[in-house]
Amino acid sequence: MILPPPPSVADGAEQQDVVSWVAEHLGDLALEGPGGIAAGGISGGQSAADTALATLDVTGYASRRSTVLPESRRGASRMSPYIRHGLLRLREVWDAAGAAPARDRRKYRDELLWQEYARHLYARVGTDLGTSLRHDQPRPAPGAVAAGPVSVADPWPAQMRCMEVVVGELHDDGWLVNQTRMWLASQWTVRAGADWRDGEQEMFVHLLDGSRAANRLGWQWTTGTGSGKPYGFSRWQVEKRAPALCGSCALSHACPVQSWPDADRGPAVDGPDLSRGEIPAGPATIEGDGGEVVWLTAESLGEGDPALAADPARPAVFVFDEPLLRRLTLSGKRLVFLAETLGELAAGRDLEVRRGVVPEELGRRPVAATWAPVPGWARHAARVDVVETHPWPWLARPRPTAVQSFSAWRKGIGAPAP
Repeated sequence: MILPPPPSVADGAEQQDVVSWVAEHLGDLALEGPGGIAAGGISGGQSAADTALATLDVTGYASRRSTVLPESRRGASRMSPYIRHGLLRLREVWDAAGAAPARDRRKYRDELLWQEYARHLYARVGTDLGTSLRHDQPRPAPGAVAAGPVSVADPWPAQMRCMEVVVGELHDDGWLVNQTRMWLASQWTVRAGADWRDGEQEMFVHLLDGSRAANRLGWQWTTGTGSGKPYGFSRWQVEKRAPALCGSCALSHACPVQSWPDADRGPAVDGPDLSRGEIPAGPATIEGDGGEVVWLTAESLGEGDPALAADPARPAVFVFDEPLLRRLTLSGKRLVFLAETLGELAAGRDLEVRRGVVPEELGRRPVAATWAPVPGWARHAARVDVVETHPWPWLARPRPTAVQSFSAWRKGIGAPAP
């Protein structure tokens, strides 16, 4: 099904026009339904990404990256939605941080390397990243979950001010600093004993930067299923990173996370092989030619997408994957971000926007595409006439290495020095 292109702010449209477009054409696939669609806290589109990159200043990042409140003191850059959808490449952001003070530059580039590690790991293990990699998650001691004044039915109890505010920000803005992502993951699993996969999905549907690679890795690291060392969320972190929250909490004098949790590692599991081995990387140079149209995916929607940039006059097509979106039931704010991006692209070049089953919507047209390190790309590409494949813009191109930890991967991959 072909859709009209989304409205573009480049042509004078307002964000509400894009929200209305999503409600009309994709609202039945969204978590909130057509009547509940709203934009998140970060605008989509190449111009917004370019502005964010041009104004990037990570001075003070090392000391403020974990600050939660007040927001004016946060050091996080909010670049992740643009990186996740290929509006900005990791190398561009890496280079943009080059003028920062040495300590801040190293810390910030470490975070970019973590994003690259997530992609390498996902390319290696694929859907197995949705299973515990090295250990089962820790389970609270019998009776521990039921103790205290919070609801045992809610892994993120609204009675806790820290949970209420952070979950509210997730639902409203679709973006969180890394510190509060860790709070939510630890509270869900280590404290409440709920399954980490369910929590990962609950966060994933709202995050504008939601990727299975980064989100699942973050949850596995925090809960200890990937690292063997669970992160112990407690009142200490809240008072250090967002002191105002405890002062306004009704449970301030009966805090259910007052002390450190009993967070011993869970039992070892027989997970995927993480030892030294090949990491699928896609082609190193362009393979084939003759693509009549560029097939764009949600992994690479920027004007710098290699297949798109190779021929500015070549038309492009993006398909909203209806079966996938119906299964994921993403928040409408994620769809608004994508629509803003596609609308701006369509204002500057020939772009066809469709909804349906990807191979069926692309038909028998010979396409050019940029390889992507996600299982869905290979699954669809096997049923599409991809005659021209462009390399993925890695920050550090994969080579055989172990992926059981960030440090092991970084040593083996020969990653660039921060």
